[in-house]
Amino acid sequence: MKYNNVLVTGGSGFLGKRLSIKKPNWTYVSSKECNLTDSSQVRQMFGDLKPDAILHLAARVGGIKDNIENQADFYHINTMMNTNVIHEAYNLGISRVLSSLSTCAFPESLPIFPFVEEDFFHGPPTKTNFSYGMTKRMLHVSSCAYRKQYNMNYSTFCPSNIYGPGDNFGSTASHFVAALVHKVYNAKEGDIIEMWGTGLPLRQQIYVDDLVEIIPLLLEKHDTEMPIIVAPNENLTILEMARTLIEQTNKNVRTLFNGEMDGQFRKDGSNIRLINTIGPVDFTSFKDGVMKTYKWYSENQ
Repeated sequence: MKYNNVLVTGGSGFLGKRLSIKKPNWTYVSSKECNLTDSSQVRQMFGDLKPDAILHLAARVGGIKDNIENQADFYHINTMMNTNVIHEAYNLGISRVLSSLSTCAFPESLPIFPFVEEDFFHGPPTKTNFSYGMTKRMLHVSSCAYRKQYNMNYSTFCPSNIYGPGDNFGSTASHFVAALVHKVYNAKEGDIIEMWGTGLPLRQQIYVDDLVEIIPLLLEKHDTEMPIIVAPNENLTILEMARTLIEQTNKNVRTLFNGEMDGQFRKDGSNIRLINTIGPVDFTSFKDGVMKTYKWYSENQ
């Protein structure tokens, strides 16, 4: 391994916890140990732990409703955290930072899908995730700026929607798959499950353990300005995903979409650059991944 003392921000989050199973020797820090919006706390933590690499996963995240209703919180908290992590890493001579972005930072409208890394700035993010999407863009900008001016190996990657065991189930901050699993699990025979939107938008969903396998490879091999897209080829509608889970559980339940807050119609990205960087990836199918998630959830109630 090129890096022996890796510090992970967002260590108590969904992805951080899952990553700690694969990489237990890395150091995982949560908001309880350090408030990343406070530059003095960040500086002290980095100085005390002396990492040779930082994996920056920490973010204020949430579902579509949360994003729409709390745009200022998403903007302020994420901007402060990202700025402090990048700048204090530079101040302390930490030459490797790999930061997680999101495909919702890509433009809402593009002439060709799946989009590629070069499309990152070719239009504004979707309005429903605008503040969050722009903070991720600025995280990429700052990573590139420190790379150019100070020759730091600061790079970024853009995962598609993440789901799997340990996700945030059944709260206002839940993403779609976690909310779906929660609702189907709690539904009784003959129930109607209400969901946001029309069910028509398309989404790439990446199973969390796939991403956990990919991240250490990106830390070692990704030394470019490109915001590498991490996403499977599979691109399903919301309705198709709901049916996939319901059919496998053999529950007699139906879905009702309320037509509100559909969000971005599609945001699928190409994984060609990812594969060229780290090699072939055997992504978990949504059918398999969502059932693994459902079984985990049912066993941990």
